[in-house]
Amino acid sequence: MWCYQFLNYFFFCFHTALIFFNTLGWIFRKTRKWNLITLLLTACSWFILGIWYGWGYCFCTDWHWQVRKYLGYHDNSNSYIQFLAQKLTGINFSSQLTDTVTAIVFFTSLALSIWFNIRDWHLKKQANKKPSE
Repeated sequence: MWCYQFLNYFFFCFHTALIFFNTLGWIFRKTRKWNLITLLLTACSWFILGIWYGWGYCFCTDWHWQVRKYLGYHDNSNSYIQFLAQKLTGINFSSQLTDTVTAIVFFTSLALSIWFNIRDWHLKKQANKKPSE
């Protein structure tokens, strides 16, 4: 039983940190590549695995829900973001609002991450050019 309690806390911390990293990791030059990778992995989970498991499927959420079910929790949230918002604020936001805000934040973060990664690549490429004599 202690293992499931540990996994519950682990998933809560890891998944929440991943969400914040996906949202803000593009800000810092040193984390931009990893941010783009985690955003693309998230997109693959949502849209590729989502073909079989339903749009927006997240394996982290699925595993966490299985752990919580084993512990006797009955979560009524449609998404991890809705669950997290309710746990952090005490407010049960509607599924539609949560999904809309999640999509806006995700696609904005993805666009910014792509833009900054391309910009950094171009700047690095220009810096590595040898000046002509």
